[in-house]
Amino acid sequence: MDSSKISAERLEILNRIKEYEKEGRFHESVENDPPAPELLPNKVDYLCKKFSSKIKRRAANFVGDRFFLGLIKKDVLVIDGVEGKENLDAFKNGAVVTCNHFSAFDNYIVFLCIRKHLPRKYLYKVIREGNYTNFPGLYGFLFRHCNTLPLSRNRRTMMNFTSAVNKLLQRGETVLVYPEQEMWWNYKKPRPFKAGAFKMAYRAGVPVVPTFITMTDDPERLDENGYPVQRHTLHIMPPIYPDKTVGEKVWSDRAAEQAYALCKAKYEEVYRIPLIYGEEVEVAKEEEK
Repeated sequence: MDSSKISAERLEILNRIKEYEKEGRFHESVENDPPAPELLPNKVDYLCKKFSSKIKRRAANFVGDRFFLGLIKKDVLVIDGVEGKENLDAFKNGAVVTCNHFSAFDNYIVFLCIRKHLPRKYLYKVIREGNYTNFPGLYGFLFRHCNTLPLSRNRRTMMNFTSAVNKLLQRGETVLVYPEQEMWWNYKKPRPFKAGAFKMAYRAGVPVVPTFITMTDDPERLDENGYPVQRHTLHIMPPIYPDKTVGEKVWSDRAAEQAYALCKAKYEEVYRIPLIYGEEVEVAKEEEK
């Protein structure tokens, strides 16, 4: 990869990722996002109870489908395949699905690969507050209405969020959660997981289905940022079922570690290199000299 061809803005992000990885700051944002307005309870209809919310959801899903399928048709978004299809039955009665977060488009990769196996037609996505409150235009419309479940700093809003997620899972829906928390652009490694997704699954009594997307650089094409176009493969891991014989915290911490271990193993299998971060990389380089 020729870094001289990458846009200055994206090169800054890549350098920040390298810095944060070295410092172990895996759950912090690396993007230059402006401050986000606080999401208040009356500004979000999590369960689409209002008629207007249902209309906007239908329109957003229609537009979103056309938008992403258009990117696939143009080879802007490339999906090379799916592995682990034997685990798709885990979605039949509701599930939390986790994924590594490296692109604004990775949620659609997951959705497209599992949609025929969802008992209901939607994939609900947990998103950050700023994505819901900050974005104008098409992206803003999709962020607000395409089956999204925004987080918030507001306590009352988060109570509504927690209640809505539990109801969705118990009625058989599938909810996508990014346990790495923040998006790290084109970052190929799995990052340590937060336990929130696993607490949601424990409370609702549904499995967690870990997924991991691997990427390869297209050798002939660059994207609009001067970075090689990425070719994606979705790996679906065996589901992890709640163990009610132990408490929520014990199980969710244990399950988060188990899911991360599955992704780590898949990373090492596909890329054929050990998973090491930051300071470990520097040590490895010194040992090679």
